[in-house]
Amino acid sequence: MAQPAGKPNSSLLLVLLRTNAVHSWRRLLSVRQQSRLLTSIISFFVIGYLVLAFELFFHGMKFIAKFPGLGAVLTERLLFTLFAFLFALLLLSNLVIAYTNLFRNRETAFLLTLPVPAQTVFNWKFIETTILASWAFLFLIAPLLVAFGLVRDVPWHFYPLTVLLIALFIILPAVLGSALAIGIGRHLDRKSFQVVLLVVALLILAFVAFWWKANPVDDDLLDKRTLEALDRLLAKTRFTMFPFLPSYWLSSAVLQWAEGITTGAIFFAAVLLSHTLFFGSIAFTRFGNIFYNTASAVQSRGGGGINLTFSRTQIDSRKPGLLERIVAKIPLLKTDTRALAVKDLRMFWRDTTQWAQSVMFFGLLGVYIINLRNFTHQLASPFWIHAVAFLNLGACAFNLASVTTRFVFPQFSLEGQRLWLIGLAPIGLPRVVKTKYYLASGASLIVTLGLVTLSCYLLRMPWDDLVFFGAVITVMTFALNGLAVGLGVLFPNLKENNPNKIVSGFGGTLCFVLSSIYIIVALTLLVIGGGGFQSHTSWVAASLSGFVILSFVIGWLPMKLAMRRLAHFEA
Repeated sequence: MAQPAGKPNSSLLLVLLRTNAVHSWRRLLSVRQQSRLLTSIISFFVIGYLVLAFELFFHGMKFIAKFPGLGAVLTERLLFTLFAFLFALLLLSNLVIAYTNLFRNRETAFLLTLPVPAQTVFNWKFIETTILASWAFLFLIAPLLVAFGLVRDVPWHFYPLTVLLIALFIILPAVLGSALAIGIGRHLDRKSFQVVLLVVALLILAFVAFWWKANPVDDDLLDKRTLEALDRLLAKTRFTMFPFLPSYWLSSAVLQWAEGITTGAIFFAAVLLSHTLFFGSIAFTRFGNIFYNTASAVQSRGGGGINLTFSRTQIDSRKPGLLERIVAKIPLLKTDTRALAVKDLRMFWRDTTQWAQSVMFFGLLGVYIINLRNFTHQLASPFWIHAVAFLNLGACAFNLASVTTRFVFPQFSLEGQRLWLIGLAPIGLPRVVKTKYYLASGASLIVTLGLVTLSCYLLRMPWDDLVFFGAVITVMTFALNGLAVGLGVLFPNLKENNPNKIVSGFGGTLCFVLSSIYIIVALTLLVIGGGGFQSHTSWVAASLSGFVILSFVIGWLPMKLAMRRLAHFEA
C-alpha cells in the first residue's frame, strides 16, 4: 500500500456515493426481472410483517394504557429498555460489519490503491457500514413508534421529529463501532488477543455465576401485592435510566415531545445532536490516518490465531495438526471429504467476524433460555408449560434461520473464482456442496439441540416431550440448512467476498423469507396436532405427517435443484 493518507475530498466521496447508489438501484431493478413471483412473495412478507407488528404493538400498548397510573410508567420504561438494548445490539453489529468492510473487503483494498485519500475511503465505508448495520433496527422500531403515536394521539410533527432523532441516534454506535474495529484491527487475528478474549469471557461467566447465586429467584414474587411486584420488576430495568446513555436522550426526547413538554424534548434533542456532530466530525476528519495504518498492518501480516493448520515442517513430516486429528476421529468420512471439511472449518475460524457473530446469535438465545428459571415455578398448568415450550422452539428455529441465512447461504459464493479449480478436482462440485451441507447441519444441530434440551429441562418437562422437541428441532435443522445451501447454489454471487453483501441480495432475502414461512407453517401444524394442546390421535398423526413432508420438501427440493444446476455450472 503506497497510497498516502490525505485529506478527505467531498467530490470523490460524492462520486462513490452516486456510483454505489446507481449500482444498488440497478440491482434492485434486476430483481424484478429475475422472477415476479419471488419478488411478490418477498414484498408480501415485508408488508405482512409491518402490518402484523403494528397490530401487536398497537393492541398491546392500548391494553397497557388501560391500567390507571401504571400504563404510562410501563410504556415509558418499555421504550427506555428497548432503545438501550437496541443501542447495544447496534454497537455489536457496527463493530462486526465495520471490521469486515474496512479490513476484509475487496473494494476497500482496491480503493486504497487508487489516488483517493484514505479519509475519503473510510468515510464511504463508514456510511455503508451504518446503513448495513441499522436498516434492520429501523425496520423493527417503525411499527412500534407508529403504534405509540396513535395510542398517545400525538400531533403530526411527532413523526418527522422522531425520524430525525433516530437518524442522529444511529450515528453514535456507528462511530463507536468503527473506532473499536480500527482499535482491535491490529490484534484481533493474533493469538495473544484471542487468549485475552478467552480469559475475559471466562471472567464474565464467573461473574454471571456469582451474580446468579447472590440473587436467588423470589418464588413468591407474583404472590406479593401488585405495586410491590411492579416495583421489583421495574428495578431490574433501572440501569436503562442512566442519563449518560444515548438511548436515554433519545427516549426522553421522544416521550417528552409526545407529552407536549417541548422545552425538555428540545433539550435532549440538542444533547443528542451535539454528541452526534462532535463524534461524527471526529470520525469524518481524523479516522482516515488511523484506518490506513491499521489496514496496512492487517494486510501485511499473515493470519494468526490458534494454530489449527499445517506448518511447513508438519507437511514435510506428514504430521497432522490438531484440527485434522479431531476430524479424523469422525467415522465414515472419506479422505477428500475430511480435507474439505477441515478447509471450511479453518476458513470459518480464520474469519473472526464469522464466529463472533455466531457466538452473539446463540449467546443471546442461550441467555434467554437460561432465564426461564425466573418463572418456571409459576407454570403449574400443562397448557402453559407446552405453550412456553413451543415458543422456545419457535425462538430457536428463527434464530437458526438467521444463522443459516447469514452463514450457510454465502458459503458457496465465498468460494468465488476458485470454483473452477474445485470443479476440476476429482471430488467434484456436487460432493463439495453436500459436504458443506452436512458440515453446517452437524455444527448447527449441536447448538440448537443443546438449547432446546436445556429449555425442556428448565421447564421440567417429561422425557417423552423432551424427545419430541429434540426430534422436531433436528428435522428443522436439516431442512433449514438444505434450504440455505440449495438457494446459495441457485443464487450465487461469485464476485463478492463480503458475506453481508451476499446475504443482502435477492437470494439471501428469499432464503430468510422462505425459512420464516416454513417455521410459521411448521409450528402451526405442530400446535394444531398435539403437544399438550390436542389429544386426538388422527390430528396428531396428520399434523406430524404434514410437518415431516413439509420439512422434507423444504430441505430436499432446493438441494435437488442445486445438484441439477451444478451439472452445467460455469464459474
